Amino acid sequence: MSTALSACPLPSAVASEPRVEPAPFVRVDPSSGLQRLDLVVEGVHCAACIRRIERALGKLDWVREARVNLTTRRLAVAFEGDPARAGEIVATVDALGYRAVPFDPSRLEGADAAAEKELLLCLAVAGFAAGNIMLLAVSVWSGHVTGMGEATRTFLHWFQALIALPTVAFAGRPFFRSALAALRAGRTNMDVPISLAVVLAPLVSLVETIRGGEHAYFDSAVTLLFFLLIGRYLDRRARGAARAAAARLLALRAQAVSRIEADGTIRAVRPESLEVGQEILVATGERVGVDGTVLDGRGELDTSLVTGETVPQPVEPGARVFAGTLNLGPPLRVRVAAVGEGTLLAEIVRLMEAAEQRRSRFVALADRVARLYAPFVHTLAALTLLGWLLAGAGWHAAIMSAIAVLIITCPCALGLAVPAVQVIAAGRLMKGGTLVKSATALERFARVDTVVFDKTGTLTTGQMALQAIEGGGAEDLAAAATLARTSRHPLARALAAAAGPGPSAAGVEEVAGCGLRWQGPEGVWRLGRRGFAAEVEDDGAPGAELWFSRPGRPPVRYRFADPLRADAAEVVAALQARGLAVELLSGDRSATVAEVAGRLGIEDWRAHLSPAEKVARLEALASEGRKVLMVGDGLNDAPALAAASVSLSPASAVDVSQTTADAVFQGQKLAPVLEVLEVARRAERLVRQNIAMSIAYNLCAVPLAVLGYVTPLVAAIAMSSSSLLVVGNALRLQLGARRAEQPLPVARTARAVGANA
Repeated sequence: MSTALSACPLPSAVASEPRVEPAPFVRVDPSSGLQRLDLVVEGVHCAACIRRIERALGKLDWVREARVNLTTRRLAVAFEGDPARAGEIVATVDALGYRAVPFDPSRLEGADAAAEKELLLCLAVAGFAAGNIMLLAVSVWSGHVTGMGEATRTFLHWFQALIALPTVAFAGRPFFRSALAALRAGRTNMDVPISLAVVLAPLVSLVETIRGGEHAYFDSAVTLLFFLLIGRYLDRRARGAARAAAARLLALRAQAVSRIEADGTIRAVRPESLEVGQEILVATGERVGVDGTVLDGRGELDTSLVTGETVPQPVEPGARVFAGTLNLGPPLRVRVAAVGEGTLLAEIVRLMEAAEQRRSRFVALADRVARLYAPFVHTLAALTLLGWLLAGAGWHAAIMSAIAVLIITCPCALGLAVPAVQVIAAGRLMKGGTLVKSATALERFARVDTVVFDKTGTLTTGQMALQAIEGGGAEDLAAAATLARTSRHPLARALAAAAGPGPSAAGVEEVAGCGLRWQGPEGVWRLGRRGFAAEVEDDGAPGAELWFSRPGRPPVRYRFADPLRADAAEVVAALQARGLAVELLSGDRSATVAEVAGRLGIEDWRAHLSPAEKVARLEALASEGRKVLMVGDGLNDAPALAAASVSLSPASAVDVSQTTADAVFQGQKLAPVLEVLEVARRAERLVRQNIAMSIAYNLCAVPLAVLGYVTPLVAAIAMSSSSLLVVGNALRLQLGARRAEQPLPVARTARAVGANA
């Protein structure tokens, strides 16, 4: 979860690791002639980090392009001149307080695992210490009422110090490193006041303990540290899940291929070692590792990677094939046309990274507030210290007043303003079967004004079903099913499912790319494509079909369709009633897409779209100022899911799409789309109320602390009270969940959603 407390933490330089010279990793772009360098930038956490790096590199007049991807932390730079200038690029990034090294996915994965492990260990230590110190603090607080003796109170304070000081030193390292790196770079961030509060509170408490004072604040420091670490750990986990999407796509193109040598032998090689013009053999059940042209062989390919459609497409000599598609038929001989970065699969990866890079520039509301908060707190505390010294107060009184200001302005309430609502909203959605994964997803869901749907697997179930039988009856269906049960083709399986359990014919021959053939007592039975099973003219009817023929009987046509989700029409109508624009983007044929759009009342639809064309449409909508929600499930939808302002994917989606999406919903209905938008709108209102209350609290309490009317103990109580206030306000979202436990018809839900818009 993203909070104001975790805004833009900068890493310290890792001096123990040897510097790798970047110049050998520079490559020349043949299309532009520019030098290109890919780096991993350690410590990039937010949109402000991206702007800072890109702005600094943009000041170098020989740098033509500098783009940072928040998900993979890859910095891609294009520049003119000598490759040795790469060293200056690295030095510029290092001067900002980051560390840049040549891009290496394995290095990045290892660094992420180590950082996550460290955060988890710090979190465990802080949680254990906070629980124990709180027990001791309760005894001290109750002792103020019951008249605890000074010796007992001092003993309990020393016991707290024994736990708190090592805990702060160990568990506070992620914040201390970030604050020091920011200060070294001549900047500040939210970790600076956090570090001051976390360090000064136990130090002042230690001084008070030595002096035998009544008040100590060890519990406040350690408990604050514990909650801060929770937010930091969850934020890192969310980003780690997002980085897995590109890695899974890259794994698809890393599979070995079978190259046909000049003497006809077959040799397994990596795809990047191939050259254009060479030939490969794609076995049955194997993914095509390159883009190319079929030289020999007929069969079918699963092209869902490109089109999103589950129905296999026939291929024959001369047909284009693409990396990542799956060969479902006999072996194919393919001439290589593109490998590596030139393939369509590589283009999908680039589209995803570019789209995520654009979306990573979103700045959360809490982070925007945090930009002004840190310098305000520093200045106010320093002025308080200086003012009391000029007024003639001693160092102890002046420092205590400054500490009171730091404690009372400690960003607990501001930090909890967002995550408290996020946690409750995410919990409510979780009960309804929707998992929110992205740190800023709810805020982006609340701003949606356009919803774009994929067709197959999103508006539809993604499973073919028999819709109509033309020219035959139950007897023909039973006969055709005896052939269909011998095949794993999606349409054959749908036909067999419609016929129900029954026998299968023995000796059925599968003709690649055509269908099934069986020699019966009265002649040959055929089940398959038009022209193979039946010599009839194409009437242009939408949808998939199978033809069944046997001697002495007219051919039978079985028409199939991917049925709509049960509530698809109602959800689309509800979204439109709310004032949201709805579009349909699909890689399927125009006739099929037009039929689905007509049944759902979607006027704006597009068919035959590639992944790049889907992204281009979303970019066009964004250029018009639209805030787009993309709902999709296929591998070909992954770039579009990343390109949209916010994205949603069904649980039936492929792994890459689920990982890319900001939220994933369970079940066979689309109603969660409405629920997510409704909850996000309510959550945003509560967040804004919480931030307003936090600011109002500071406006009232800070002047009292500056004037010396608030002791550190009272400041700690006031700080805790403000935190409880924002948490209590966030719980109002849960009250709405109880009222909504009784399921409502979708149309009625839509009216309620529209009323809250």
